[in-house]
Amino acid sequence: MVEKQRTIKKAVSLTGIGIHSGEETTITFHPAPDNFGYRFVRTDLPNPVEIPALVDYVVDLSRGTTIGIDDVRVLTVEHVLAALVGLRIDNCRIELNGKEPPVIDGSSLPYAEKLLEAGIIEQEAEREYFIIDETVRYTNEEKGVDIVALPTDDYRITVMIDYNIPTLGSQHTGVFNLEKEFLTEFAPARTFCFLTEVEELYRQGLIKGGNLNNAIVIIDKELNEQDLMSLKRLFQIEQFPQPNAGILNGTGLRFKNEPARHKLLDMLGDLALIGVPIKAQILAARPGHASNIEFAKKIRSLYLKKLPFLKLQGKKGKDALMDIFSLLKIMPHRYPFLLIDRILELDTETNTITGIKNVTINEPFFTGHFPEKPVMPGVLIIEALAQTGGLMLLSSVDASNKLLLFMGIDNAKFRKPVIPGDQLIMKVQMVGKKFNTYKFHGVATVNGQVVAEADLQAALVDRNVQL
Repeated sequence: MVEKQRTIKKAVSLTGIGIHSGEETTITFHPAPDNFGYRFVRTDLPNPVEIPALVDYVVDLSRGTTIGIDDVRVLTVEHVLAALVGLRIDNCRIELNGKEPPVIDGSSLPYAEKLLEAGIIEQEAEREYFIIDETVRYTNEEKGVDIVALPTDDYRITVMIDYNIPTLGSQHTGVFNLEKEFLTEFAPARTFCFLTEVEELYRQGLIKGGNLNNAIVIIDKELNEQDLMSLKRLFQIEQFPQPNAGILNGTGLRFKNEPARHKLLDMLGDLALIGVPIKAQILAARPGHASNIEFAKKIRSLYLKKLPFLKLQGKKGKDALMDIFSLLKIMPHRYPFLLIDRILELDTETNTITGIKNVTINEPFFTGHFPEKPVMPGVLIIEALAQTGGLMLLSSVDASNKLLLFMGIDNAKFRKPVIPGDQLIMKVQMVGKKFNTYKFHGVATVNGQVVAEADLQAALVDRNVQL
């Protein structure tokens, strides 16, 4: 089913205090055109600065995700982005008259409610997903962090946290349908910190706008009178509410596993910085902003490597060309052995790819094959077919870590000679797969006439395999 991109119907604003800056700011969400994505705009500057919400622009991860260009920054963007992703809004211009969005209650719910107030509309362009079709993993053994993306046909996230604190214990949560679950089950989950962290965070110049109304404070130590006096000064209150189930706020938790749900909310926002909606099963153990961003960088890098190929999928004609520069980003071959000049078409339903090879008198093999009667060697026509089929596979994985090795050629037939000035049209279909071994049938034509065909077999292996 074709899905359309979405934006909001009208501009809406929200005003409040930034949790780290302590400054009052107004955030305004604006409709945006097709393929705009998310962009933050600092309107408080003499010349407004627009910062794309992409992992490339992440400049700081001190208790939140900060993006910036040069000295211009926007702090703690993750709750805003989570609201946009959770409501499946693709395009939005986000204006701020300060450096940090208002924290409101520490969750994404106020942003989500304001966006729903604006209304959501479909646009003309189709939503294009990046489908994760291989395992992608990020591990930080020192911090016990493990995040993995597995292939699936939708977007799911499962999170586990364990801080070795009796108040929390080990918690886990998962979202399996954003449309049905986000607004009620995850958007309300509030940010949190531990009591032992509060004063140190404040000394670091953080949480200047933090209070017991916009962040959960989890009691992880015994409180003495001196601690209470210090905290009262910091929070500017005369009396603390009676702690509830180990929560200093006195209000308890909105969900039994609210901290885990908020970690998932943070991950939704941080992974929005990949810059494209994804389809994958994300499993995350003990994630945080730093690990989320490292993982997002891996996914975005893979996406950019595959982008030329992704743009080609399902398209035909000259607007669907993958040119030589795109090919060079994927193919391991170089002069004089790269035997594809361009890709014309990819049909993912039939697993068929079509490429071309322009045959000129300058080909190095014509020097010896043959000086008086230049004819393209049949084995190189087969190689060109194999490279075309191989491109279909290499474009679906991280090509920097893989090699495609020839394993067999069957039923090769050569119908007509190929000479300088000819243009080979190579059509290759994948007809079988077993483990990491693939079978293809390829046909090469010139001016509509078959010049060669063959059944090919190849294996996709790790680049560091012992040959």
